Amino acid sequence: MANKWNIPKWLEDEVRERDKVCVYCGKPFTTNEVSKKLAPSWEHIINDAKIITRENIALCCRGCNASKGQKSVSVWLQSKYCKDRGIGQDTVAAVIKGAIANGR
Repeated sequence: MANKWNIPKWLEDEVRERDKVCVYCGKPFTTNEVSKKLAPSWEHIINDAKIITRENIALCCRGCNASKGQKSVSVWLQSKYCKDRGIGQDTVAAVIKGAIANGR
């Protein structure tokens, strides 16, 4: 069974276990009621909904997800949003560092 983003339950469980905080900014997730910006959202690291792998699916806060949009990680990390928040190649989660190492 897959969720509405077509992520299978086993992968959703694995990613939820791995990504306890935003993979980009590192802030802990909240509920929508506490802060919509810090609520978790599904992220396709490479913006292709057909790539549903543990290397391409992550959880990030809605603020980072909205800012990144369709940009590649390497381009987005140069943005004012990231610079203002101290988000960079060295501060992101391991799954994102892996994507960067693979030229994403």
